[in-house]
Amino acid sequence: MRTRLLAAVTASLALLATQAGAADADHTIRIISSLPRTGSANAQTTTMVNGIKLAIAEAGGVVDGFTIDYVDLDDATAEKGQWDSAAEDANARKAVADPDVMAYIGTYNSGAAKISMPTLNAAGLVMVSPANTWPGLTKPDVGEKGEPEKYRPSGKVTYFRLVPADDIQGLVAVQWAHELGAAKVYVLHDKELYGKGVAEMFRKNAKDAGVDIVGFDGIDPKASDYRALVTKIASTGAQLVFFGGTTQTNAGQLAKDLVSSGMDVKFMAPDACFENAFIAAAGADNVNGRAYITFGGMPPDQQVGKGKVFVDNYRKTYGADPEGYAIYSYECAKVVLDAIHRAGKKDRTAILDAVAATKDFDGALGKWSFDANGDTTLTVMSGSTVENGKFKFVKLLGKN
Repeated sequence: MRTRLLAAVTASLALLATQAGAADADHTIRIISSLPRTGSANAQTTTMVNGIKLAIAEAGGVVDGFTIDYVDLDDATAEKGQWDSAAEDANARKAVADPDVMAYIGTYNSGAAKISMPTLNAAGLVMVSPANTWPGLTKPDVGEKGEPEKYRPSGKVTYFRLVPADDIQGLVAVQWAHELGAAKVYVLHDKELYGKGVAEMFRKNAKDAGVDIVGFDGIDPKASDYRALVTKIASTGAQLVFFGGTTQTNAGQLAKDLVSSGMDVKFMAPDACFENAFIAAAGADNVNGRAYITFGGMPPDQQVGKGKVFVDNYRKTYGADPEGYAIYSYECAKVVLDAIHRAGKKDRTAILDAVAATKDFDGALGKWSFDANGDTTLTVMSGSTVENGKFKFVKLLGKN
C-alpha cells in the first residue's frame, strides 16, 4: 500500500512538473540571432550581440508577461573563416522548427540572407536584419532577376532591415570619391553578392558623378597578395581604388599591397570594412590618411539623443566602445520587443504583422518607419577615414 501511495505521489508530482513546464513554455518567447561569430568578424558581431542583450535587459527580460529567451547562433565556420551557407541554412531551419522562436535577427552578410530568407518566409517567421545592404533583398527591379520575389514563397513580406541599401551607398560613395579629387577610379570586388553588388552600384553612378571607371575586376579573396593586380592598376593612372568587399574577403591585404607598391592612391571601401578588424588586418600605417569608409548612419562617437544614450549605456555595461553595427542590432531587438508588446500574444503571424506596421519608431537611430518592401526610411550615410589607427568621422555623405 505504501509503495502504491509513493508511486501515485511521484506520478502526480511529475504531472504537475510537466504542466508547469508547459505553462512556462507558453510564456517564453525566443529570439534568435544569426551572425558570423567565428573569424575576424567576431569583434564586430560581439558588440552586435551585446546590443541585443542590452535591449532585452532594459526591458527586464520580460514583455507583457512573456519571458524573453535570447539565443546567439553562429553562421560562420572555422573552415571558411566567415559566413557559411550550410551554417546559415541550419540556423534558419532550427529557428523554424522551434515553436518558441518568434523572431530572427540577422543576417550580417547579404549573401547569407539569401539562404535563410525563403525558409523563414515560408514559415511566417519575421526576420529583421541589422546589416544587410544588397538592394535586391527588398527592392524590385534593382537587383538580380527574380528578386525579391524569389525570397518570398509565401507571397508576403517577412524580411525587414534597418540599414540603407547599397543603391544609396554606391551613389554617395562615388560622389565622395569625386569630392576627394579622384577623376579616375579602379573598382574591385570580392565576387560575392554584397561586395560585387556595391561595386556595381558604384560603377552605375560613376558617369553622373564625373568619375571615370578605368577598371572593374573581381579578386580572389583567399590570395596571399595582389602585387600583380596592383601593377595593372598603376598602369591605368587610377587615383582611387574602390573595393566592394569585406574585411573577411581580404580588404586589409589589398590596402597593404597598394601602399607597398609606392602608388599615390586612395582606398575606399563600404560599410563592411567599418570595423577595427579592418585596420588590424591592413596595419594602421597602411591606412592612416589613405582609407575612406562609407557607413549607413552615424558612427558611435557622433550619435546624439537616444543614440548617444545607447552608446553611453553600452560603455557603462560592457566597459568598451560599440562597433558601428551594435546600435543597429540594439534597434532590431527594440523593434522586435515593441512588436511583441503590440501583438500581445505568442503568435508568429501577429508579431510579424506588428513588425510590418512599425511606423515613426522613435529609437536610437532617430525616427523612422518600415516601407511596404521592408526597407527602412532612414537614408543617412556617413564617411570616415583612419587617423592614428582609429576611425575618424569626416562628414555626412550625399549632402553638400
